[in-house]
Amino acid sequence: MNRIQAVILDWAGTTVDFGSFAPTQIFIEAFHRAFDIDITLEQARIPMGLGKWQHIEALGKLPEIDICWQNKFGRSMNNDDIDAIYATFMPLQIAKVVDFAAPISGVIQTITALRTQEIKIGSCSGYPRAVMEKLVPAAARLGYSPDYWVASDDIPAGGRPGPWMALQNVIELSIDSVASCIKVDDAVPGIAEGLNAGMWSVGVALSGNEFGKTWDEYQTMPHDAILELRQKAAAKLFAAGAHYVIDTLADLPQLIGVINDRLAKGERP
Repeated sequence: MNRIQAVILDWAGTTVDFGSFAPTQIFIEAFHRAFDIDITLEQARIPMGLGKWQHIEALGKLPEIDICWQNKFGRSMNNDDIDAIYATFMPLQIAKVVDFAAPISGVIQTITALRTQEIKIGSCSGYPRAVMEKLVPAAARLGYSPDYWVASDDIPAGGRPGPWMALQNVIELSIDSVASCIKVDDAVPGIAEGLNAGMWSVGVALSGNEFGKTWDEYQTMPHDAILELRQKAAAKLFAAGAHYVIDTLADLPQLIGVINDRLAKGERP
């Protein structure tokens, strides 16, 4: 069909948790608790969008963190270290994620608007199932509930940047063409996920990981500072291959009209 049938949405930074703070803060705490290694918020954000074990692995490969590891332990981080940090991370994340479950401004209205167009609402996350089982009902109590969700450890083939979680949504939502799907994400691996699945890939600049501000911080920022940081976030998402970049999910309904026009002309992602 030459129209959008489904949108597949990321969670933290896209639909809930403005600025994507729930996972980043917990990575900082987990590194400190497990090995007394202090990482920065900026470092914690770099691999955002990956599955959480893979995120820790990627952090350990950052040159500045590797140097800290070499200085303290005389070697680079290994899989046992990653397992130890992950084991520390998980209970902390499970306990805290419900505090970051509030839908981002405009999300509930956007979902309502999409459903009036008979567009199905899929979702996937870098969070593992144990975290999602806490986040999903907490978000539902606050008004956001997709038609389907899948966690980073649900698919044997793996998570992002591979296409498998996005394609699982296609199967479960009974969508007959990946070109009729939009993947929306605030992080580079999620943009790649959509591209690898053959979907339209849309980045979110203001509410997500690349912008990296709380809602309150954003509300008090000078206009020029917002523009500068937004441009940096958008540039990174476009460089990852995003077909479009929007500020927040509230901008998606208007963009769907643009993509529907392209589909009607026979264009594909």
